[in-house]
Amino acid sequence: MTLIGRTRARGVETLALDSPDNRNALSAALVAELAEALADCAGDPGVRAVVLTHTGGTFSAGADLRDPPHPDALVDLLRRIVELPRPVVARVTGHVRAGGLGLLAACDIAVASRAATFAFTEVRIGVAPAVISLTLLDRVDPRALARYYLTGERFDAVEAARTGLLTAAAGDGEEVDAVLDPVLDGLRRSAPEALAETKRLLTTRVLETFDRDAATLTALSARLFASPPAREGMTAFLERRDPSWVL
Repeated sequence: MTLIGRTRARGVETLALDSPDNRNALSAALVAELAEALADCAGDPGVRAVVLTHTGGTFSAGADLRDPPHPDALVDLLRRIVELPRPVVARVTGHVRAGGLGLLAACDIAVASRAATFAFTEVRIGVAPAVISLTLLDRVDPRALARYYLTGERFDAVEAARTGLLTAAAGDGEEVDAVLDPVLDGLRRSAPEALAETKRLLTTRVLETFDRDAATLTALSARLFASPPAREGMTAFLERRDPSWVL
């Protein structure tokens, strides 16, 4: 079963997370297929830019608790997006949770409809937003990130744009495309080599974070997911009940 839809128009490759039955959760299979698609884009001179989008009402619900990717695989996927020598543009018309926010922050430009909501839900299942911090910490307002990391609260697209998680918040799906049309036109008009070098300038600090912290955050993620609180939190989530620590 194909989990990533692929289309191309005038040099822009659109990759769509296409597992709506589980809200495009980051399963081991989806992560591997998306990484392969990105590698294909990196090696194809006909690709000027990549649009990362989704089917269904959720961009990504985060890690698939029934088939989670290894933390190393998620690190590799996020780094592929950051290092890709083509701009990656996120087009979001649905909700984003947990690991999906790391995917969003890895993109160079991100636009979402105002119907979208966002939440770092890790603390509510007994873990922490460890690996995804590799793309988030250098790109999102630290005070806002502290609030939403620690509380797991939902926030809207306007707030996501204010904090730097998004480039812009649009009205509905059609308005998202209206915002993106001049962006994609600009990328098509830009020299590919210049785009690659400009992206390299913009991502230097993020890649330094990967080099410095990836091993530590991968180990932290693996330890937390294997912990008793995580087992309780994930079981409670799957059983649709509150975990034992809720007051």
